[in-house]
Amino acid sequence: MESNESKPKIAVFISGGGSNLQSLIDATKTGILSAEIALVVSSKRKAYGLERAAKAGIESFVFKINKYPTPEEAGKELVGILHDHDIDYIALAGYLSLLPPEVVRAYRNRIVNIHPALLPKYGGKGMYGHHVHEAVLAAHEKESGASVHIVDEIYDNGEILEQKRVAVLPDDTPDSLAARVLEQEHKLYPRVLQKLIKGEYNLDK
Repeated sequence: MESNESKPKIAVFISGGGSNLQSLIDATKTGILSAEIALVVSSKRKAYGLERAAKAGIESFVFKINKYPTPEEAGKELVGILHDHDIDYIALAGYLSLLPPEVVRAYRNRIVNIHPALLPKYGGKGMYGHHVHEAVLAAHEKESGASVHIVDEIYDNGEILEQKRVAVLPDDTPDSLAARVLEQEHKLYPRVLQKLIKGEYNLDK
C-alpha cells in the first residue's frame, strides 16, 4: 500500500457543510482516490466542514481576504500556506468565494470545482446552492446534474471535465432536486479528481 508521503496532496476549499469534502475523505480511505487530503481551507469560521476535517485529523485554515491589507497580499499568503503543505491539487467543494488570481496562477490546471448544474447553464456569480436548483425549476428544465470543471479567474468558467445528468421530476422542489444532484456529486467528484491526478485529461492548451 502506498504511504501518504508518496501520494499527491490535495487542499479542499469549503464554505459550509462539507459533504463533498466528506465524500473525498471517504474516497481516499476506499482507494477510489489515491491522494492525501492534507489541508482544508474554509471561507467561514463556523463551517461544519471544519468539524469533518478535525474528525479526520486534517489540518484546517480559515481564509478571509478582508483580514489582509490588500487582496494581493491575501493571495500571496494563501499560496505560501499551500506551498508549506506541499499541496499538489486544489478541490473546491462548496467554496463560495472567487479564488485569488495568485492561487489560480500557481496551480493552473490543477484546481477543480464541482457545480450543481449542467454548466455552462446556471453558472456564474450568485449561482450556488439552492439558487441553482430554484433557477433550474423556474426554467422548467427536463434535466439538471453536476459538473466538474477546471477553475480559472472567472466563476464557473473553466473547461468542463465531466458531467453527470439527473432527470428533473414533475413534483421536484429545490430540496428534492438538490438531494439527487448531491448524491451524484459525491460519486463523480472523487473519480474525476483521480483521473486528473493520473493525467487522463488533455489540458495542455
